[in-house]
Parts: sequence; structure tokens; C-alpha cells
Amino acid sequence: MIVHCCHCRYCQRETGSAFVVNALFEADRVTLEGPPLDAVMTPSASGKGQTIHRCPTCRIALFSNYAQAREAIRFVRVGTLDQPDTFAPDVHIYTSTKQPWVTLPPGVPAFEAYYNPKELWSEESQQRFRAVRNRAG
Repeated sequence: MIVHCCHCRYCQRETGSAFVVNALFEADRVTLEGPPLDAVMTPSASGKGQTIHRCPTCRIALFSNYAQAREAIRFVRVGTLDQPDTFAPDVHIYTSTKQPWVTLPPGVPAFEAYYNPKELWSEESQQRFRAVRNRAG
């Protein structure tokens, strides 16, 4: 639905890097192969936490679920995909804590914290999100 590049301190800590790039997909559009993943609850900037789903063998984080989207939306770690270069960030978030040596690309929206999805997401993505929320009850 959209690709976030998150610069918050929690993502920096979780990835051991300057940011994380997450592609948001409906859970039913994400298929997994292999053993069941380990779900680990960790802190998040919202204070509501996130569940990070990790490979039980290599411990790599494959995706997260956040409280506001529950299990319906998966924040897939772009770096774990076969072709991560096809998922450039649509938006940079929590730039108030980005590393000073990271230069944001011109023309890509950037926000010091989060943003209003109704103002940024495409109409198609908003419809997809509403459909997921309505199915989830």
C-alpha cells in the first residue's frame, strides 16, 4: 500500500542501522515458506509496542505488526525481499531523529513524526486499508 523509511530510534535500535524500510501489505497478501515465525513484542514510538516476526533459524526480522493496524497489516522488511530495489520509500517518517549524515532524497515526502495517511496515501491504498479494517471488524 505504501513504503515507509522510518528513522525513529526504535527502528535504529532494532535494525542496528540508521533506519528501516517497510512495505505495508495486507496480511492475506503475504505468504511465508518454511517454519512458523517467532513473534516478539518490542517497544515502539507510539508506546503501544510492535510484534516483530522473526525467522526461528536465522533470527532475521521479516515483518512487524503494530497496534493501530493489528494483525491485518504486515510491515514487511524490504531488505528481506528477493528484489528489494523495487520498493523505494514513498515517505520518510520520524526524521526528527534521523542520523545527521543521512541525506533524504528530494521530492520524497518527509515528516518529523508520523503523518496523516488520508493526505498521503493513494486512493487505491486507502480503499485497500478500509477493506482490511472492515474485514477485521
